[in-house]
Amino acid sequence: MVFAMGERAQAFLDVSGVSSGYNRVPIVKNVSIQVALGEIVLIMGPNGAGKSTLIKAITGELPALTGHVSIDGVDVTSMGEEDRVNHGIGYVPQSKDVFPPLTVQENIEMGGYGFKGKDLKDREEEVFALFPQLLTSRRRAARTLSGGERKMLGIARALMARPRLLILDEPTANLAPLIAEKVLQGIVAGGAGAGRAVLLIEQRVSLGLEVASWGYILTDGQLKLDGSAEELRAIPDLGKLFLGRGTAGPVLSGSSGSSQ
Repeated sequence: MVFAMGERAQAFLDVSGVSSGYNRVPIVKNVSIQVALGEIVLIMGPNGAGKSTLIKAITGELPALTGHVSIDGVDVTSMGEEDRVNHGIGYVPQSKDVFPPLTVQENIEMGGYGFKGKDLKDREEEVFALFPQLLTSRRRAARTLSGGERKMLGIARALMARPRLLILDEPTANLAPLIAEKVLQGIVAGGAGAGRAVLLIEQRVSLGLEVASWGYILTDGQLKLDGSAEELRAIPDLGKLFLGRGTAGPVLSGSSGSSQ
């Protein structure tokens, strides 16, 4: 099911008919999604739906068995991970998003490993301006940071390359509710997402739909539903129907109305 309400801007990321998996066995099948610049798009689905597999196909960690991935009109389907980074992809995985033994400053510098001199300094200043809390902690080892601070550092490190597409895999995993809200609303929808295309995988669906403008639901590796965040919030049984929950209550808060 696809809602037809509203016009979306031209896609910066265009995933068309992609199937991908392991040992040439597809986990995601014929999936198409789009993300425009200035847009936050949420990918939802129960555990095992294929969300992370889809992300790996977009970043180049896994090959596409069918379909195409385009970035800003350039077909990157046959490109490796590093070449896709050079075409504007920044990726923050759910785990292993920082180097724990290194300081905050060293982690930031690792994100800008391809830059030197004034260019590197300028990029560091941009990142620290977005995350002043990291500036005051720049000499601390990453392993000493709180969960929210570590996620902030992981995002900051990815931003050093000035990506135009930022992919975030479960950025609020293992975070307390108030910290999770701060990460999504203050960091993702705020500075990190400004002017970029943001693709977000998030289990806290109610929070994700508050910051997203569009959402896609995957189940069993296939696209089951997509629509604007407003339309998806209005489905009273969204959790029961698609997200592997007994009721929509734990997933969506304040929903009303019904789909057409």
